[in-house]
Amino acid sequence: MDKIINAVETNYKKEEIPEIRPGDTVRVNVKVVEGEGQRKRERIQPFEGIVIKIRGAGLGRSFTVRKIGADRVGVERIFPFHSPSISSVEVLKKGKVRRAKLYYLRDVKGKIKIKERKD
Repeated sequence: MDKIINAVETNYKKEEIPEIRPGDTVRVNVKVVEGEGQRKRERIQPFEGIVIKIRGAGLGRSFTVRKIGADRVGVERIFPFHSPSISSVEVLKKGKVRRAKLYYLRDVKGKIKIKERKD
Protein backbone atom coordinates (compact mmCIF):
# COMPACT_ATOMS: atom_id res chain seq x y z
CA MET A 1 0.00 0.00 0.00
CA ASP A 2 2.88 2.39 0.77
CA LYS A 3 4.25 1.98 -2.75
CA ILE A 4 0.91 3.05 -4.22
CA ILE A 5 0.66 6.09 -1.93
CA ASN A 6 4.24 7.15 -2.72
CA ALA A 7 3.61 6.79 -6.46
CA VAL A 8 0.53 9.04 -6.27
CA GLU A 9 2.24 11.61 -4.03
CA THR A 10 5.22 12.09 -6.37
CA ASN A 11 2.88 13.65 -8.96
CA TYR A 12 1.64 16.28 -6.49
CA LYS A 13 4.83 17.15 -4.61
CA LYS A 14 6.22 20.66 -4.94
CA GLU A 15 10.02 20.74 -4.98
CA GLU A 16 10.52 24.54 -4.76
CA ILE A 17 10.13 24.88 -0.97
CA PRO A 18 13.48 25.30 0.79
CA GLU A 19 14.42 23.36 3.91
CA ILE A 20 12.85 25.12 6.88
CA ARG A 21 13.01 24.30 10.58
CA PRO A 22 11.26 25.65 13.68
CA GLY A 23 12.77 28.97 14.73
CA ASP A 24 13.43 30.13 11.16
CA THR A 25 12.05 33.50 10.08
CA VAL A 26 10.33 33.02 6.72
CA ARG A 27 8.39 35.05 4.18
CA VAL A 28 5.58 33.02 2.58
CA ASN A 29 4.15 34.55 -0.60
CA VAL A 30 0.51 33.50 -0.79
CA LYS A 31 -1.75 33.79 -3.84
CA VAL A 32 -4.94 35.64 -2.87
CA VAL A 33 -8.00 35.71 -5.15
CA GLU A 34 -10.16 38.83 -4.95
CA GLY A 35 -13.56 39.41 -6.51
CA GLU A 36 -15.91 37.14 -8.41
CA GLY A 37 -16.75 36.38 -12.03
CA GLN A 38 -15.05 38.65 -14.55
CA ARG A 39 -13.70 40.94 -11.80
CA LYS A 40 -11.69 38.08 -10.38
CA ARG A 41 -8.10 39.18 -9.68
CA GLU A 42 -5.19 37.27 -8.24
CA ARG A 43 -2.40 38.92 -6.29
CA ILE A 44 0.49 37.78 -4.11
CA GLN A 45 0.45 38.70 -0.43
CA PRO A 46 3.54 38.12 1.76
CA PHE A 47 3.19 36.67 5.27
CA GLU A 48 6.37 37.04 7.31
CA GLY A 49 6.97 35.42 10.68
CA ILE A 50 8.63 32.68 12.72
CA VAL A 51 8.02 28.98 12.06
CA ILE A 52 6.70 27.59 15.35
CA LYS A 53 5.97 24.03 14.24
CA ILE A 54 6.23 21.52 11.41
CA ARG A 55 3.96 18.48 11.39
CA GLY A 56 3.07 15.51 9.22
CA ALA A 57 4.75 13.71 6.36
CA GLY A 58 4.24 13.38 2.62
CA LEU A 59 1.43 15.44 1.11
CA GLY A 60 -0.11 16.09 4.53
CA ARG A 61 2.99 17.91 5.81
CA SER A 62 2.40 21.48 7.00
CA PHE A 63 4.09 24.29 8.89
CA THR A 64 2.75 27.03 11.15
CA VAL A 65 4.04 30.61 10.93
CA ARG A 66 3.42 33.19 13.66
CA LYS A 67 3.81 36.94 13.33
CA ILE A 68 2.93 39.92 15.48
CA GLY A 69 0.32 41.97 13.65
CA ALA A 70 -1.22 45.36 14.27
CA ASP A 71 -1.80 46.38 17.91
CA ARG A 72 0.60 43.60 19.02
CA VAL A 73 -1.89 40.88 18.19
CA GLY A 74 -0.34 37.52 17.34
CA VAL A 75 -1.43 35.99 14.03
CA GLU A 76 -0.76 32.35 13.14
CA ARG A 77 -1.30 30.70 9.77
CA ILE A 78 -0.94 27.06 8.84
CA PHE A 79 0.46 26.37 5.38
CA PRO A 80 0.49 22.93 3.72
CA PHE A 81 3.92 22.37 2.11
CA HIS A 82 2.41 21.28 -1.21
CA SER A 83 -0.42 23.83 -1.45
CA PRO A 84 -1.06 25.47 -4.83
CA SER A 85 -1.85 28.75 -3.02
CA ILE A 86 1.81 29.15 -1.94
CA SER A 87 3.81 30.85 -4.67
CA SER A 88 7.17 30.84 -2.84
CA VAL A 89 8.86 30.57 0.56
CA GLU A 90 11.98 32.56 1.46
CA VAL A 91 14.10 31.87 4.55
CA LEU A 92 15.14 35.27 5.92
CA LYS A 93 16.94 34.10 9.10
CA LYS A 94 17.85 30.67 10.41
CA GLY A 95 16.96 30.32 14.07
CA LYS A 96 18.78 28.22 16.65
CA VAL A 97 16.25 26.66 19.03
CA ARG A 98 16.18 23.60 21.29
CA ARG A 99 12.54 22.67 20.80
CA ALA A 100 10.59 21.14 17.94
CA LYS A 101 7.41 23.05 18.81
CA LEU A 102 7.77 26.68 19.88
CA TYR A 103 4.38 27.13 21.56
CA TYR A 104 5.98 29.22 24.31
CA LEU A 105 6.25 32.10 21.80
CA ARG A 106 2.48 32.56 22.13
CA ASP A 107 2.96 33.84 25.68
CA VAL A 108 5.89 36.17 24.92
CA LYS A 109 4.94 39.84 24.87
CA GLY A 110 6.82 42.23 22.62
CA LYS A 111 9.78 41.37 20.43
CA ILE A 112 11.07 37.82 20.19
CA LYS A 113 14.81 37.26 20.11
CA ILE A 114 16.02 33.94 18.70
CA LYS A 115 19.72 33.17 18.25
CA GLU A 116 20.90 32.80 14.69
CA ARG A 117 22.09 29.41 13.39
CA LYS A 118 25.29 29.34 11.36
CA ASP A 119 25.20 26.61 8.69
